[in-house]
Amino acid sequence: MKSKLANGLKLLYIPKKTRISSGLGDRLPEAYKKFYKEWRHKVPEPVYYKATPGKWTKDEKTGAVIPVQNIPIPLKYPKTMHSGIWGGEAVVQGFKQNGNKYKSRVPHFWTPTLKKSVVYSEILNKYMSTTVTEKALDVINKNYGLDHYLLKTAACDLRTTLSLKIKRHILMALRDKTLYADDNVKQQEVYDKYKHYLKNYTHEEIEWYGLTFSEALLKMQDIDELNEKKAPLKAKYRLELIEELKNSNETVEEDKSWLNKLNPFN
Repeated sequence: MKSKLANGLKLLYIPKKTRISSGLGDRLPEAYKKFYKEWRHKVPEPVYYKATPGKWTKDEKTGAVIPVQNIPIPLKYPKTMHSGIWGGEAVVQGFKQNGNKYKSRVPHFWTPTLKKSVVYSEILNKYMSTTVTEKALDVINKNYGLDHYLLKTAACDLRTTLSLKIKRHILMALRDKTLYADDNVKQQEVYDKYKHYLKNYTHEEIEWYGLTFSEALLKMQDIDELNEKKAPLKAKYRLELIEELKNSNETVEEDKSWLNKLNPFN
């Protein structure tokens, strides 16, 4: 399912090239590495169970002190989820008892209820039609709107690519103050309402936020090519001249060594 965004909102970083040079991953900036760790490696908040705080707890029946074991539920993240806003939900993997209790359990997957809905971003001033879960609608309402929900939620809990792309555009609109360009009064009003979220990000972190690994590599490749074009010609010619002088000196020294061997009066 593809999300339809009103007013032609462009959410993806579209590269000009599809071929990626080797070695770019090691040179990605720390700003992107910080986002990627938050998105892929940070443990998300539990959605399907309530985590018990602390390391130890007391059994109410026996009074014994036992260690706390917050065992996460196995989850599956299908590719189709990235075209919607799932609010941290996923496909739950488990087993189901079919009818007779003496029969063996069979594998079962519980999929969240999906529905088509329209969400609104006050910062971008856009209505967006997309696929959402009931959990996503609940957390958006609890946070008083889509903008507050996205800005205060970590990347690992947003999870889907669409959620991260919308958050990226929201952050860039706040950073560059491009929201409500035709209405200065409304621009300042909305900016003052959300500007406190900017303290959590640097200018560079916003620039790299929300990109997938492939998009980050292509962006890095474009930056390298742009820097090569900006390099002054005199620096290029200087390096070429130095290389030529080195080669000429080595040739002269090699010729002298052969002449010394052939000259008996040396």
